[in-house]
Amino acid sequence: MPHLALYTFGVLKSPLADPAPLTREFYDIGEAVYGKIGQHPGYLARAEAADGDPGMLFEADWCAWGEFAVPTWYGKGRTVETTALATTLSLWTDLRPAFDAIYTGLHREALNRRYDWFERTGHPSYVFWWVPDGVTPTWQDGVSRLEHLHDHDSAPHAFTFRHSYTPEGTPAGIKGIAPKSDQVR
Repeated sequence: MPHLALYTFGVLKSPLADPAPLTREFYDIGEAVYGKIGQHPGYLARAEAADGDPGMLFEADWCAWGEFAVPTWYGKGRTVETTALATTLSLWTDLRPAFDAIYTGLHREALNRRYDWFERTGHPSYVFWWVPDGVTPTWQDGVSRLEHLHDHDSAPHAFTFRHSYTPEGTPAGIKGIAPKSDQVR
């Protein structure tokens, strides 16, 4: 049975190493959010660095998730002191569990504050695609699909909640979500 891959990407207003209170708030809520998401029904796995240092994204060993990659539009630093991004790569059983995990509880609270922490880039902040059972998506897969979504809008290859697809490539919907093209960016 195919699994749903989700790649998220955001450009932070300040580097991860910034000691300012806003950065600390982002880190604190991020750890709690990851803990809750990891317990959600339908969640399967997420990319985690083998060495576990969150500031060493570019140098980390991501094992089966591949070499760390970012979209071409990311123009900030790539060192521990200058990296200013937040990104995730995860696997889910289906769209509904992912939707419920993202738009409820602690993650919903964090989403409500996203513009405190993230720049508005004019690019999509997430993308979904289906992967065959037993396949681990890579960071480069996520980047390629996010860039495809930006350039071509939703398609079976790269899609959003509002314009989603089944593993077979037919349009799908999630009850309670009406398609709305302006929500992608």
